[in-house]
Amino acid sequence: MHPAVEQNTRPDYDPVIQDIADYVLNYPIDSDAAWDAARYCLMDALGCALLALRFPECTKLLGPVVEGTWVPGGARVPGTRLQLDPVKAAWDIGCTIRWLDFNDTWLAAEWCHPSDNLGAILAVGDFLSREQLVQGGPQMSMQTVLEAMVKAYEIQGVLAMANSFNRVGLDHVVLVRVASAAVTAWMKGGSRAEIMSAVSLAWVDGSALRTYRHAPNTGSRKSWAAGDAASRGLWLAQMALRGEMGVPTALSAKQWGFYDVCFSKTNADQKVKVEGDRQFLFSRGYGSYVIENILFKVSFPAEFHSQTACEAAIVLHPQVAERLSEVDRIVVTTQESAIRIISKRGPLTNTADRDHCLQYVVAVSLLLGNLQAEYYEDDFHRAHPEIDVLRDKMSVIEDGGYSRDYLDPDKRSIANAVQVFFRDGSSTKKVEVAYPIGHRRRRQEGIPLLEHKFRQNLASRFPSGQVEKVLALCQDQQRLCSLPVHRFMDLLVI
Repeated sequence: MHPAVEQNTRPDYDPVIQDIADYVLNYPIDSDAAWDAARYCLMDALGCALLALRFPECTKLLGPVVEGTWVPGGARVPGTRLQLDPVKAAWDIGCTIRWLDFNDTWLAAEWCHPSDNLGAILAVGDFLSREQLVQGGPQMSMQTVLEAMVKAYEIQGVLAMANSFNRVGLDHVVLVRVASAAVTAWMKGGSRAEIMSAVSLAWVDGSALRTYRHAPNTGSRKSWAAGDAASRGLWLAQMALRGEMGVPTALSAKQWGFYDVCFSKTNADQKVKVEGDRQFLFSRGYGSYVIENILFKVSFPAEFHSQTACEAAIVLHPQVAERLSEVDRIVVTTQESAIRIISKRGPLTNTADRDHCLQYVVAVSLLLGNLQAEYYEDDFHRAHPEIDVLRDKMSVIEDGGYSRDYLDPDKRSIANAVQVFFRDGSSTKKVEVAYPIGHRRRRQEGIPLLEHKFRQNLASRFPSGQVEKVLALCQDQQRLCSLPVHRFMDLLVI
């Protein structure tokens, strides 16, 4: 046979695709910790979405594709009066959740934000619940939303644990698209074959490039890329449920599959050779591990690798704020991932550039003893030239122990340390923070602050009576789970 002739035998689906479908269909969520975590993740993500509505650069992107159109029975966008088709609603909800870089995070070989999937989950849940109400059937409950969250978090997080998409220049939102396609196909009643079709179509889309997250191209696309991926995942799920055929070896097909086309460089974190070994690695099976160990951004709207640096700098603020003119140099000790993703020198040209700059976060925290989303805006930056003066005095160095503990599954620390040296030869102590307040090891300390954050974010959009009603509901697991999705979403209309 001529070597150019291809065999056209229809294969089985790739095992990775089959495993995702089987997990979504068959895995029972029997962990109380997972259900509790899903509820807190829901609260936190919605609060982030509401806070983002204060920023015109975000709100200008929201609304129907065709201005002025209205979808009867459409999905709601929290904090607005928008009523959209579920695909655009997923885009809008995902955009607002992610806009301020304040939603939950997962750090491993890949860095990602599993709550990005909530845009698709809430949009399709709301739409299906309203549709079932009209048809006289049982409405979809918030319990289904929470279950979909647990599974979307797990799919995205497990794929991220041992596979570095950023090492090959791809953006992590590919994992949002895949997870959203899987769980929304399940929510819509998809069969195993239909879910596999949806997941395969999500892989075939390839992936966005990470360049919009890094200098010199850092920009606002990083704030809406996840909403875009979630809505695309939902769209592909709808295509699969309409009978669109899947692509069985979307990952493994020689020359044309995802592994060969998009994942072809060495996975440097695991020292995997590329030739003959292009495939995903798995350090654990699917369960509920990811949502139980999710990282919350409790206090600071900043890229997660800088959270402990922010905490350390705030500790030093009283010792530094009155001696700014005496500062000689600042040493920030960090992990390899932070150096690769957020260590920057030179001009910072926009808000996205600043919230992804380790030195900027440290400088503002030393200067003000606080960090808020408004501190990344152009007007604030222009009004505080001392921020860039402090940035210019910083050295960022890697601690090998920090980098090892970052990847250790029993630790998963995100350590940073900050020390300030003055011209007279004196210095502050080196303040080290290994685990941010949003880490599972600090849950007892973090959950009350997370609830306070949610209350404040609700109050940024709603009157006090509505704030208390939503807060009380979200604090009652049983009542929340039994509520139809459309009734929950109605509580978030302003």
